[in-house]
Amino acid sequence: MNDKNDIMMLDAVERYIRGEMNPDERLHFENLRKTNGEIDQLVVEHTLFLQQINQFGERKNFKSELHDVHTELAQQGKIHSDKLTGKAKVVYLWKRYRRVTAIAASIAGVTAIGITTLVNSLAPHPKDPKVQELVHEVTVMKQVQKNLDQKINTKADKDNQQVFTMPVRFNGTGFLINTSGLMITNAHVVKNSKNIYVQNNKGDQFRAIVLRLDPTKDVAIIKIDDDRFKSFSSLPYGIRKTSSDIAESVFTLGYPRSQIVYGEGYLSAPTGFEGDTLSYQISVDAYPGNSGGPVFNKNGEVIGILSTKETHTERSVFAVQSKYIYRVIDELRKNKLWENVRISSKSTMNDLDKVQQVKKIQDCVFMVKGD
Repeated sequence: MNDKNDIMMLDAVERYIRGEMNPDERLHFENLRKTNGEIDQLVVEHTLFLQQINQFGERKNFKSELHDVHTELAQQGKIHSDKLTGKAKVVYLWKRYRRVTAIAASIAGVTAIGITTLVNSLAPHPKDPKVQELVHEVTVMKQVQKNLDQKINTKADKDNQQVFTMPVRFNGTGFLINTSGLMITNAHVVKNSKNIYVQNNKGDQFRAIVLRLDPTKDVAIIKIDDDRFKSFSSLPYGIRKTSSDIAESVFTLGYPRSQIVYGEGYLSAPTGFEGDTLSYQISVDAYPGNSGGPVFNKNGEVIGILSTKETHTERSVFAVQSKYIYRVIDELRKNKLWENVRISSKSTMNDLDKVQQVKKIQDCVFMVKGD
């Protein structure tokens, strides 16, 4: 795109983000996103750029105060000053979003954009009382959990297996994306946990570690890091790369209780809470513990990751779109240890009914617990 077209496209992106397009324009633009990866990426980059700038602005005063304290301590000889400045963050933002920055800088009046309003309209804020994260916060170990741990310990003693017991503070759901124990869940499920383990539908527990945490997309990649875990020969489902359609029937699997639970519904809107373009709205029953669970279409493809729901509205649930799993995997591949990671977009369950699909899938869906 040339400079003039870039400016026009960025203007369209901002109108789309703010919800200022009429229904016909919005439909045309969403179809354009589906068919043009560059435009879709521009929407995502501009969203992240605004969020980063907003966070940077909020921290500016705090960093200034820290700098003053640092300088005073250095002058007193209590610490060694490296003369670091706040430029590192700016350089990072420039390198990552230089294209968006260059376009934005050429638009008259760009500094008048209501950044906070834009950011708040893009994604549900975890503290927004209208939205509830579907993670289960456990303040006191319930008797049900104690009984479950006791049963697992008994089984472990019998089988001479290692078992991990710890006070659980959070639990949600996660699912495999490759055969060797790489899993996806929500970032908010694991971000505050020091130790993580996952539990399958048979009650087997395994240690896990966080490989990649992306709070912006609310996606986390975790890895089962346990010698007792046996790799799968294959996964029955694939991860959908493209967007899904309104009214498409969907089903979910997750752990709002100690046993795996099935849910059924349909995709009710192409965006999430207040037009969040990272998510879908889905009409399905969901409860605390469902966070991080997969959303499947009728062909057995993962189309999303359950994350939040409207607090006072029944069956109004939001799921991160599955295409962002690929974005987070791309980030993980920048680490040489994981540059060969591959995930499949193909499902082998197209011709199966839901009962048979669930039988094949349920072993790949885990409860995720953290302390």
